[in-house]
Amino acid sequence: MDLLPAQERPSQGFKRLKLLQLQPGDPLPVKPVGVDYGVLANGISYYVRCNAKPRHRAALALGVKVGSVLEEEEERGVAHIVEHLAFSATKKYTNHDIVKFLESIGAEFGACQNASTSPDETIYELLVPIDKPELLSQAISVLAEFSTEIRASEEDLEKERGAVLEEYRGGRNAMGRMQEAHWILLMKDSKYADRQPIGLEKVIKTVSAKCVQDFYHRWYRPEHMAVVAVGDFLDTQSVVELISNHFGNKYPEWNGQPATSIPRFIVPSHEDPRFSCFTEAEAGGSAVVVSCKVPFKDIKTIEDYRFSLVEGMFHNALNQRFFKISRQGDPPFYSCISGGDFLVHPVKAYLISASCKEKGTLETLESVLTELARIRLHGFLDREIAVVCAFLMADIESAYLERDQMQSTSLREEYLQHFLRGEPVVGIEYEAQLQKTLLPKITAAEVSKVAEHYSTTCSCVIKIVEPHAHATLDDLKAVVLKVQSLEKCAAILPWQEEQIPDEIVANKPTPGYVELKRIFPEFGATELILSNGIRVCYKCTDFFDDQVLFSGYAYGGLSEVPEREFLSCSMGSTIAGEIGVFGHKPSLLLDMLAGKRAQVGMKVGAYMRTFSGDCSPADLETALQLVYQLFSTSVVPGDEEVKLVMEMAREAVKAQERDPLTTFSNRVRELNYGNSYFFKPVTLKELNKVDPKNSCHYFNNCFKDPSTFTVAIVGNVDPETALPLILQYLGGIPNPKEPVMHFQRDELTGLPFTFPANVVREEVQRYMIEAQSSVQITFPVELKGPNVMEEVHFMGFICKLLETKILQVLRFKYGQVYSTAVSVFLGGSKPSRTGNVRGDVAISFTCDPESSWKLVDIALDEVMYLQENGPSDEDVLTVLEVEQRTFENGEQENSYWLERLLRAYQSRVYTGDLKVAFEAQDEWRNTVRSSLAASTMQTALQRILPLPCKAQYTAVILVPQLPWLQRSMSIFSKAHHLSTENKVVLVTAGVVALAAILWRYKRIS
Repeated sequence: MDLLPAQERPSQGFKRLKLLQLQPGDPLPVKPVGVDYGVLANGISYYVRCNAKPRHRAALALGVKVGSVLEEEEERGVAHIVEHLAFSATKKYTNHDIVKFLESIGAEFGACQNASTSPDETIYELLVPIDKPELLSQAISVLAEFSTEIRASEEDLEKERGAVLEEYRGGRNAMGRMQEAHWILLMKDSKYADRQPIGLEKVIKTVSAKCVQDFYHRWYRPEHMAVVAVGDFLDTQSVVELISNHFGNKYPEWNGQPATSIPRFIVPSHEDPRFSCFTEAEAGGSAVVVSCKVPFKDIKTIEDYRFSLVEGMFHNALNQRFFKISRQGDPPFYSCISGGDFLVHPVKAYLISASCKEKGTLETLESVLTELARIRLHGFLDREIAVVCAFLMADIESAYLERDQMQSTSLREEYLQHFLRGEPVVGIEYEAQLQKTLLPKITAAEVSKVAEHYSTTCSCVIKIVEPHAHATLDDLKAVVLKVQSLEKCAAILPWQEEQIPDEIVANKPTPGYVELKRIFPEFGATELILSNGIRVCYKCTDFFDDQVLFSGYAYGGLSEVPEREFLSCSMGSTIAGEIGVFGHKPSLLLDMLAGKRAQVGMKVGAYMRTFSGDCSPADLETALQLVYQLFSTSVVPGDEEVKLVMEMAREAVKAQERDPLTTFSNRVRELNYGNSYFFKPVTLKELNKVDPKNSCHYFNNCFKDPSTFTVAIVGNVDPETALPLILQYLGGIPNPKEPVMHFQRDELTGLPFTFPANVVREEVQRYMIEAQSSVQITFPVELKGPNVMEEVHFMGFICKLLETKILQVLRFKYGQVYSTAVSVFLGGSKPSRTGNVRGDVAISFTCDPESSWKLVDIALDEVMYLQENGPSDEDVLTVLEVEQRTFENGEQENSYWLERLLRAYQSRVYTGDLKVAFEAQDEWRNTVRSSLAASTMQTALQRILPLPCKAQYTAVILVPQLPWLQRSMSIFSKAHHLSTENKVVLVTAGVVALAAILWRYKRIS
């Protein structure tokens, strides 16, 4: 292969890649390229690769070709239980000591140590630091424990049942029920239909340790396993030796023995479509899902690979059409997306999912099926395929340019899929040549032909989801017959494209000039004040060759808006976004950006207006043009766009009213923030008061005056090419005749919110199809004194400590939750340079409704214990290590440095000198880290949280609402606590209610 020399500039590399001479039958490499691959004597495969991103880290995995489809009826859920037990107890580690060990070296539970079970496979993953010689060996030894030494005693199983049950409960929400119903319909007449990984509740509750052990030892065999290690290694050979040392002695009795095969289970095809009308009272809206099963074929030749590109182009082109349809006047759906997805080893699926208005499912189904028929009749336009080709070419170019900067976790995933599913690993260099050679030669006719597999006669499943039943199975069948008839008669017209403008900016602005320039060599940044007053700071990095990130902000946002105008103004971004904030309709802009990697978004918050973007260095001009258009476009609300946005908003409000979790979250906000209008949920009545003209007028003013904005740019920025573009498109933004939305940060209006002064414990009762409970415990915080920013850092350490300790108690000790989260909210305080910072710390988890109040009290006891006794030295070291590892990873990312620059400008100490503010950030962090010990952490817990914590907090739990009669019986069962007078009132009320029911029943009879 003739690739470019190493010294070639990355930006030129892809364009100079030579095209390949290919034949359809040419084989792809069988062995994975670019990785040290082999098989140990006992049959365990290994993949090892050196990769320096992130530095001093290794992404490890154990892939096992064992999933839930191998379970017998009495084992349903056991494959997933084995995965849970791995982190709970092995021969060497007990009582979740694996989790504690990994966290002690900075590998955070959940983020850096995780596992998953699917019908066909189980994967264990670790992301660990390796800057100390022993750490890599210890981490590989943990994976080796998973391969043969998972312990499944009755005691271990009992400790973990609660966590598995909670995960089961968590999946029994509206989305989980809808997915389960679709899966069963899709996999009908196959063993896969009733082998979902989570299993059965009765099995989780009652399965014996022997049953779990038998499954584990029956299927966890060496020939079904692979170890993957990708990281910042000195060499691969030493890592292979470590793997051999830890895994090579496993299964000695099987060395040289013939491998056992994993059975394959058929998923039958069917010519007639299957239909489902799924009524889900808690659904987030009405939806239509159309899926077709397609036989899964390994990609072994150039022809196979080419067809995979054709499939991708088909879904991309179809999605472009769906988006344009969704933005037409009175569209049949709000959103619609098509994609291909691997299901299980015999089959993959083409799947379309569309969301629509209530009672709109039949219209949506007809529109989706008609579009597929239109493609079968008339095909895609050449221009549509050219647009998709440009997008895909931009993607592969970006991947090629950043081939030496790929994340180790991404490479780990590639090698896992090679082992588990046989996906080829040909190396990014060869793949870039392949796509550069093949993509331009793929025709519209080839892409259109894929629609033949998207037919209602090709193992098709059609499902609609409605909150209230409107359509019937006969209605769905009638729609299918109607579209089939139209297609047979060729009565469907060809697709009509809109005229696409040539340029994003029709008239190029006059460039501005630099009024002031400052260079900060300490952190590699350059600051410019441009002639229109906009401040720009850029930092050149080499983390990613094909990435530039930027963000701009100005003080002043929705807190300055009168309460009567708040809702209209808060919807400004949404309404303006549908109309087009960059001078063009979104549907047109989609095509105008073909082949370019540039995107810009904006937000209007409480105290700031912001825009942010991500682009390739080659497309920086396009990205800055979008920013220029944002400031120079006056959005005018059109009737059709406003109608669509408001209709979508109304459907969203209805969906929130149906969702028990949203009701719960709304009540928590209402309680914690004193029923402030800023945190209130939107109602349909209030939505009708929105003034679209006022919304757009406010939005236009938000991005009108460039002199109020500060912009930070970080990434592969070449100042020679970037500076002229910055001057033209940022410096060329015209200033308005009069200042618009000029606000001083110290004079901003604060949000009105008040936390309860005492303890509030409250239940939110909602009717639920499946009983679940969500819990949130919230403490008010107020950071005071001259060292407020150090207190913010203490807050971060406190949250991590609480999250770790409460998880250890609620999951590892009592086995009652799956996960816990501790978060801090300080966004309610205005960004002034002085004054205290107010906010809250929230502990949240889900659990069995019967245990909810008990677990609230256990969590409070743990916080109280930490306040009274402090954490252990080991706890503090773990929190410090996790924070340090997160910090080290962040330093290798453009997003981290972008945030650093923005925080420096927004810092309390910033008065014009960026260096002072930048250095203060490091000083605050280092001061807190150096002072952190068990005693200082205890003091911080006492100082920042209410003391004692049980003196002021809110605890809100979501519980199922009992049926009327059961609620009544519950009230009477507690009547012995009431006074005689109250008992009389209660009995009288019961008699009246019973009489009313009997009267109604008599009328009906």
